[in-house]
Amino acid sequence: MEIIDTHCDALLKLTEDPSRSFTDNSDIQTNYHHLQTGNVKLQFFAIFIEPEIKQNHKFDHVLDQVQAFYEKILKPNPRMKHIRQWQDMFDLKEGEIGAVLALEGLDAIGNDLTKMSILTQLGVLSVGLTWNFANLFADGVNETRGAGLTELGKEMVLEFNKKGILTDVSHISEKGFWDVMERAEFPIASHSNAKAICNSPRNLTDEQIKALILKGGYMGLVLYPEFLTGTKQAAIKDLASHIEHICSLGGENLIGIGSDFDGIDCFITDVEHSGKLPFLLQELTKFFPVELIEKIAHQNFKAFIQRKFI
Repeated sequence: MEIIDTHCDALLKLTEDPSRSFTDNSDIQTNYHHLQTGNVKLQFFAIFIEPEIKQNHKFDHVLDQVQAFYEKILKPNPRMKHIRQWQDMFDLKEGEIGAVLALEGLDAIGNDLTKMSILTQLGVLSVGLTWNFANLFADGVNETRGAGLTELGKEMVLEFNKKGILTDVSHISEKGFWDVMERAEFPIASHSNAKAICNSPRNLTDEQIKALILKGGYMGLVLYPEFLTGTKQAAIKDLASHIEHICSLGGENLIGIGSDFDGIDCFITDVEHSGKLPFLLQELTKFFPVELIEKIAHQNFKAFIQRKFI
């Protein structure tokens, strides 16, 4: 069973320690070996800049991660294929793995929109306007004032629509979510769960989930225990609870996987890297029919892209 994963933070690890190899370094939960053994067909690689980095250095760090994507992920592993347009995903051959470059927060570009154009030319296909805090484009989920998109943020979403870029709502404030939904043609929650099951600000309310369904969007379920149970521990049955709830809202065709591997420090029991994803799916068949598991594994994301782009 093929697997599509819409979020990992391997690029941050690869730039934090340049000695790490993407091919088989055990510190990288989404390394090439794990992706192969996990039958991952498409992996999103997020560019994430730590908030403590000074503003005038942030874009340099973005470019460092883009370089790591090209030099440490693609170049040494010729069967890793850069997805530069969405049709490329459907053109992958047997044994090839698609790699999508994503941006988690626009903090690094400041108010210089030409920097976003540069990243688009370098192949970024999915963007979250902000991480957990406010920037010039939007408020994040940890901002107590709960503001939404700025005028610059609204302009950026319309630009994403023109360029075929996904607008990711996983870290945005609730007001920002609704502002995005009014404007985005290609909305995605790359790594979020159901707030009704685990009351984290990073999870989505029933109303938000229903809005994504109505908009024909996509939602990758995150495997981080803090967003599954609110603790450092979680089992596969806890993920099943989120799946069951979202399906009860009509989300059977909405959900997939957005693991957050390489950005998390605790795991669902026995699911500590990408190579364990087939085990996860097999265990989920104890709770759900295999037809639903196929949808979650890869069919829902493919259908989302086909609806929107193909």
